[in-house]
Amino acid sequence: MERLVALWCPGFSNEGPRGEEVRAFAELLDSVRERCPFVEPVRRGVAVFPARAPSRFFGGEDAVIAMLRDDLGALCENQETALHVGISEGLFSALCAARRDVIIPPGEFLAFLRPLPITTLRRSELAVLCQRLGLHTLGRFADLPYERVLERFGSDGAHCHQVVNGREGELLGIRDPSIHQRLRSLEEAIPPPAQPTFFGGTSFADERATRAALRLQRRFGSASVQVAREAYGHDPNEQAVLVPFGSQGEERVTVAQRMAPWPGRIPSPSPTVVLSAPPPVCLVDKAGTPVWVSVDGLLTGEPERVVLGDKAKTIVAWAGPWPLATRWWEKRRFRARLQVLSDKGEGALLGFEHGQWWLLGRYD
Repeated sequence: MERLVALWCPGFSNEGPRGEEVRAFAELLDSVRERCPFVEPVRRGVAVFPARAPSRFFGGEDAVIAMLRDDLGALCENQETALHVGISEGLFSALCAARRDVIIPPGEFLAFLRPLPITTLRRSELAVLCQRLGLHTLGRFADLPYERVLERFGSDGAHCHQVVNGREGELLGIRDPSIHQRLRSLEEAIPPPAQPTFFGGTSFADERATRAALRLQRRFGSASVQVAREAYGHDPNEQAVLVPFGSQGEERVTVAQRMAPWPGRIPSPSPTVVLSAPPPVCLVDKAGTPVWVSVDGLLTGEPERVVLGDKAKTIVAWAGPWPLATRWWEKRRFRARLQVLSDKGEGALLGFEHGQWWLLGRYD
């Protein structure tokens, strides 16, 4: 049976008229997900997640509980609620452990359950009948023959008998299915159709990614999650831009850029790899003489090889150069771009500026 970590915050168990408790519970779940992504709500104020992976990663079950108390202590203190954490096999036993703030050693959960009162099952009629028969603890109830329990207490009593004997880990009715819908209603609204989602689509995976991005932005700021958007410019590195996810102003900027003329723009296709920090390269002719771009925007020779570091590649075809002079009203900037193809079938986009060739991108 799987070992589970259960959290119980009694202050979040009831919802006030304005729903502050549910919102605080949602914040608690977000905080836990940063370290333990598989946490799930059971009902208001109660959550659970598998213990195996976090305990291995963080150095043991004691370390996991200490980490949770550090992460959630301020939130629980602000909301004036206690934080109870427990670990045991099965959901029922884990929740019982959380109510007592204990870690049950592996394989000992049945011994832990035996002395608990019969009322722990939260079955009032069953508890009354058992107490009349002198069965005041879960252990006494577990010792009854299964057939007699089914005959006397019905199918629900038989199910409880299976749980306290460790044959089933989860007690029916322990979960509140409405908590998921209640928490979803508190999530930030997904951007409208005109606003692209995280992957640009409408699938369920896309919606989950969008919600995750919104949670990160809420915690770390709008600039913490960025997505690529098409832009407009002369060079490939100007034709894509990273913007904060969900930015409302990006479309207006894009429209303004689209309307502008772009003379000297590099023709399609664009490089598949655009380098953010272009390295310097050397372009030479057959005689080994460097090839530059003249003031007229023409090559001073026919390129034969391109040298990057200690590697040289033979050029079999080239196109350009495309000269470009921009911002003449401030500080004149002259540059030129050249497409080359090596004998290995590798394409590259070179840029010439300040008397130096640079590797701007590669065509793979």
